Amino acid sequence: MPDRSSLVRSIRDASRQLVRGLGFLDEALAGTTLSPSAVHALIEIDARQGITARDLSERLRLEKSSTSRMLRKLLLSGDIREEPGEEDRRERKLSLSLAGQKRVEEIHAFAQRQVSTALGRMSSEQARTVLKGLQLYANSLTETADDRRIAPSVRIDTDYRPGLIARITEMHALYYARASGFGQPFESLVASGLSAFCDRLDSPHNAIWTAVCDETIVGSVAIDGEDLDPGIAHLRWFIVDDGTRGTGIGRKLLSTALDFVDGAQFTETHLWTFAGLSAARHLYESHGFVHVDERAGTQWGNQVLEQHFVRPHP
Repeated sequence: MPDRSSLVRSIRDASRQLVRGLGFLDEALAGTTLSPSAVHALIEIDARQGITARDLSERLRLEKSSTSRMLRKLLLSGDIREEPGEEDRRERKLSLSLAGQKRVEEIHAFAQRQVSTALGRMSSEQARTVLKGLQLYANSLTETADDRRIAPSVRIDTDYRPGLIARITEMHALYYARASGFGQPFESLVASGLSAFCDRLDSPHNAIWTAVCDETIVGSVAIDGEDLDPGIAHLRWFIVDDGTRGTGIGRKLLSTALDFVDGAQFTETHLWTFAGLSAARHLYESHGFVHVDERAGTQWGNQVLEQHFVRPHP
């Protein structure tokens, strides 16, 4: 085992190599004409639609003046939109334009190819070692007392609990009203479908999980093993509350659901989502889902492009 000074030198050497390999020393990043900070900003705005400039500055650990200059450029390029806050009209809330959504999808596709190429040179065991090591190092490198306050302890519960149907419906209704303009028809469909599913939770093929913080549900996901063909799992009602996005709760919920799928002898897992939700798509693809089909749909109240993803049993 190397001594601590040698270990620090080796980690610093590897970190510089990682920075070069990922292209952070280039004038542009991820196949775009944007700076690394602008690319990161677009990804964060996509993951937290409605984030304020102040919160984005804190998230990126940039000075407010640097964030303001970067956001002005993204507004001029047409990648983002801003609108007054509902409670404080002086506060500007940020979201992606259609052009910005397309750019973020291209950024994720570039990064997916970049990482997949590197992982293709490793064994599965080596790839898992890289993932674990990067997670540990990144968390330790960025963790502060404020980070621990922002991302409080969350537990994952399974099965029904009082208020579950109402809370999961509320999270869907609020998020998709803002992201896609959905209204009462969408909320009613979520509530009725979830209610009917909860009546079938006694089946071993069905399960639901909630992320709970301070006894409040802040995320959910379900596996419905009965509404599609035999042996096919349907991943449904996957959502994380706006206040806890980016804390890893979504990834933890998705991993929990897929562990259930893999242990229950399903052959495939299917999910349906909407175009433009780039952060969610990136998370799905990082867990083995493949985009197989898309079509326009109006059942939710507004016309959207519905996307179908499939994950074969590993």
